[in-house]
Amino acid sequence: MPDGPVIANNTPLVALWVLGRLDLLRELYDEVLIPTAVHQEFVATEQALRQSALDSAPWIKVVPLANPQHARVYVSLDQGEAEVLALAEERGARLVIVDECKGRRYANRLGIPLTGTLGVLLLAKERGLVALLAPLLDELHNAGLYLDPALVDQVLVLADESV
Repeated sequence: MPDGPVIANNTPLVALWVLGRLDLLRELYDEVLIPTAVHQEFVATEQALRQSALDSAPWIKVVPLANPQHARVYVSLDQGEAEVLALAEERGARLVIVDECKGRRYANRLGIPLTGTLGVLLLAKERGLVALLAPLLDELHNAGLYLDPALVDQVLVLADESV
């Protein structure tokens, strides 16, 4: 696996937390960094439960930016996404896990490899860490997380679960 950390944004963390599968981050990447703003977003609701989940997941490390002003260059992004990209640049990330379109566009422009929640789940299935994706995607949908239907269909085809 290439050098450099894996850095996650809030939405993928929330999705994996909803599924009770933060362990997939450890299994797939060993360690994942989240910037301070992502941590704050993650625990902004259901604070005790979510903080407890992070405390039980020492492979997810909260890391402040060396230069917090660097995040300001990403003017159209929310603070969490901006800090993910700034931290990725500071640390020479091998991968960022981001779902939002604007953040993904910035990562592409910067040449930072990226994936999202569905990419993480697909990789987990390929590695035998989850048996089926469809029930997990249904669970995310039922929990109110938006998943683009066309992307879901595409991922289910890749996972050999298309109907």
